[in-house]
Amino acid sequence: MTTDIRPTVLVVDDTPDNLKLMSGLLKDFYRVKIANSGVKALAIAQSETPPDLILLDIMMPEMDGYEVCRRLKSDPATREIPVIFLTAKAETQDEEMGLRVGAVDYITKPISPPIVMARVETHLKLKASADFLRDKADYLEAEVGRRTQEVNAIQDVTILAMASLAETRDSDTGNHIRRTQHYVKMLAMALRDHPRFAAQLDGPTIEMLFKSAPLHDIGKVGIPDRILLKPGRFEPAEFEIMKTHTTLGRDAIVHAERSLGTPVAFLSMAKEIAYAHQEKWDGSGYPLGLGGDDIPLSARLMAVADVYDALISRRVYKEGMPHERAVGIIREGQGSHFDPDIVDAFLNLADEFKAIAARFADSDHDMEQKREYLEQAGG
Repeated sequence: MTTDIRPTVLVVDDTPDNLKLMSGLLKDFYRVKIANSGVKALAIAQSETPPDLILLDIMMPEMDGYEVCRRLKSDPATREIPVIFLTAKAETQDEEMGLRVGAVDYITKPISPPIVMARVETHLKLKASADFLRDKADYLEAEVGRRTQEVNAIQDVTILAMASLAETRDSDTGNHIRRTQHYVKMLAMALRDHPRFAAQLDGPTIEMLFKSAPLHDIGKVGIPDRILLKPGRFEPAEFEIMKTHTTLGRDAIVHAERSLGTPVAFLSMAKEIAYAHQEKWDGSGYPLGLGGDDIPLSARLMAVADVYDALISRRVYKEGMPHERAVGIIREGQGSHFDPDIVDAFLNLADEFKAIAARFADSDHDMEQKREYLEQAGG
């Protein structure tokens, strides 16, 4: 069984003789469909097998050709079908009207068969070229979307793998990553219209914050177990070593950037967060003793999220602090440890923070796995 792959031409005319004439002229070269009214023409055009071109009479009862053309051009499913008016209306203003409503050509009756055939062929070739370019553009758009999604997925998996490596080496569980991610994003969303932050917190930046946040403690991979896993307070010398996790984290991300050979936005933000999330608003933090707005905004957001989570989270060696007490400590740090406006946003979102903590809470199984790891590492 052979398939007829010839282009399809729809002839629309309310006069049977005209339909017969045009069908006879075209049938040896094209598949021909006919309609004796505008309503039938629209039904054929909107079917699953629309025509490639329409030859359209103007003077028809109920719905004239101008109105048929307007409706075809207003419908996304049919607007790309070229329309040639084939009519006895020969006045200049009639032709102007035909072109204005969307026709690609205008042929007056009585027709010249060679001219009709030449113009039909020309416009079918133009449509084929336009269809090819449109299909190619659609394909390229879909391919770019697929590749972008693929790259984003690889980035996300890489970030989580790196972050999880750091988390496995201390008393935190992997849920700490998820909680702090969501805390930071929630704070950023709440502050995106704030006069101090609006210029920095657009949609893409907030998504980068969410993506980068898990790398805030990546530098812990470079801290010795005897310090990282110590359950009690650090000795002064131990604390100095612990503080280097910010620099180690920054340096690890810088190395990753150099290996890639090209700047990556989310790594730049991750570098800020890793290096500066232990800075304090009053300049008493580390590693540089930055203060106020000199601390990157990403790191100021992370500071609130990280401290809150450290306070409320269960540890192998201690229970988490009650939410209300943790909120009080954050409030006490307003203007000293934390950016005052970020603390205001946190206080307004305290219930939402509590809900995130519950959603990603550490289970007994999580804690048992962490306890076994620490015992093995300690041994």
